[in-house]
Amino acid sequence: MELSIRQETSADYSTVFDLIEQAFRNETVSDKKEQFLVERLRKSDSFIPELSLVAEVNHEIVGYILLTKITIETNTESIISLALAPVAVLPAFQNKGIGGKLIEEAHHIAKELGYQSIILLGHEKYYPKFGYQLLHPFNISLPFDAPKENCMAIELVVDALKNKEGKVNYPKEFFE
Repeated sequence: MELSIRQETSADYSTVFDLIEQAFRNETVSDKKEQFLVERLRKSDSFIPELSLVAEVNHEIVGYILLTKITIETNTESIISLALAPVAVLPAFQNKGIGGKLIEEAHHIAKELGYQSIILLGHEKYYPKFGYQLLHPFNISLPFDAPKENCMAIELVVDALKNKEGKVNYPKEFFE
């Protein structure tokens, strides 16, 4: 299986919409609307085209990841960070490492672009494999209730979140 990862183009949008819908169809912890979130985020000021990636096998799009700009509001500053939402792989291609490759490539590009951290809400057993840690020890909270074990962050730069106590501020598109 030869896998390639590239930046998404507008020609991919309908394929990615269907892929996300299929990937989350049987997820129990999902509102089944992730594909609509992606559509809204692409039109937002938080969208970073270089961090909207597709994975292809034999020229077929089988995976997708999106990182968008967020801020962490502290008492003294507004820190730019990223939100990982979503990562999706077609059911027939799941458990083959494609999601992990997308995450690793997104981390690499984000760091090259100068971003220092990523926040996510996700599976507590999956994301720690890629360096994600629980969010609450950083004294950073999400603007909504979520199980502590599912709220995570990664520092792409050492100590990027050290002593940055605050609250994540998501773009309005996350709540529409």
